Amino acid sequence: MLKKTSSINATSGAYERAVELLGLKPNVAGALEMPDRELTVEVPFRRDNGEVASLLGFRVQHNNTRGPFKGGIRYHPHVDLAEVRSLATLMTWKTALLDIPYGGGKGGIAINPSEYSIYELERLSRKFFRAIDPVIGPNIDIPAPDVNTNAQVMGWFMDEYSQAHGYTPAIVTGKPLELGGSEGREHATGKGTAITVRETAKKWDIDLDKSTIVIQGFGNVGSFTAKFLDEYGCKIIAVSDVTGGVYELDGLEISSLFDYNYKNKTIKGSGQGKKITNDELLALECDFLIPAALGGAINKDNVDTLNCKFVIEAANGPVTQKAAENLWKKGIPVIPDILTNAGGVTVSYFEWVQNLQQFKWELEEVDTKLETKMVKAFNEVYNMKVEKKVSMRIASFMVAINRVARSYHLRGV
Repeated sequence: MLKKTSSINATSGAYERAVELLGLKPNVAGALEMPDRELTVEVPFRRDNGEVASLLGFRVQHNNTRGPFKGGIRYHPHVDLAEVRSLATLMTWKTALLDIPYGGGKGGIAINPSEYSIYELERLSRKFFRAIDPVIGPNIDIPAPDVNTNAQVMGWFMDEYSQAHGYTPAIVTGKPLELGGSEGREHATGKGTAITVRETAKKWDIDLDKSTIVIQGFGNVGSFTAKFLDEYGCKIIAVSDVTGGVYELDGLEISSLFDYNYKNKTIKGSGQGKKITNDELLALECDFLIPAALGGAINKDNVDTLNCKFVIEAANGPVTQKAAENLWKKGIPVIPDILTNAGGVTVSYFEWVQNLQQFKWELEEVDTKLETKMVKAFNEVYNMKVEKKVSMRIASFMVAINRVARSYHLRGV
């Protein structure tokens, strides 16, 4: 198998174990892991002062056995080919797990967007999309937002592609509603995470109304997760963002905290709860601990301090492989990111379908279809877990890899 070169991919052990349990031949396992295409491009653009700068951009297309490549584009200083390759691979398994007719892709530019003006970001975004134009298309590869990119960037991407190919809203997802975006996309990942918590409670016979929740990270995913869990009747006792955490044993007032955070982009100054550190937040006694911020947040240095019954991975790779093994030995289930945060790509798929049909769905229809997809995937993973007596992470990889492998054979590849 390919050597993992990116620290982002903490799931190589799960992949290898899943392949072993599925009984895949080494040549098939290696073929499924190997990217179809890796593209590195120069992105020259003019700065506001008139000087020309050049950056490196990447697009990795991992596997399209089940459909067009699908995955976000991120702007971050740590972006490199290894990271993008790893994330593209995970997208293949995520789309397969949700039974969405996509493969996996990922892209990015190695920049700190805070160092550029909005005009510079538009120019470099358009240049990047022009550079990868030969390998993308609405039935080939459909990018989406990721770290430090948003609906506005997708609007620039769509416009740049449309200038060369005619009006093509289906070329990207995560667009503004006015440009063909979907209702429900903004809250999709958070809603999917909340559904995952609810289904976990059902399977493990936890009373959701009496459950306690701790959420690390109160950005888009964490805040919407809290909002929906609060509506389910859960008690959210602590949340945090980059400024620190707040804790209230009797439960935070999530509705007002959500509104405050949505307006101010931080929970600092909300006037709620007692201030706590990130380490203190992770160690709080609770039913569900939801890391929704950074990868590797739960690791060998802090895993022994956890005092939760379940870990729900809302972020990408928040639990390292060693920490996951430790939690497995302790009997603390980890519901993996590949399942938990798949609501975003699911509604991205719905957006693409609406664009191809040139027909817009109402929010209720989007949310209903999202719920159906998330519940079906959760049940498939749980049933695999019970049948094979493995962790939820390995079970999720088994379901996803088996789905791709079957398509691979049926296509006669």
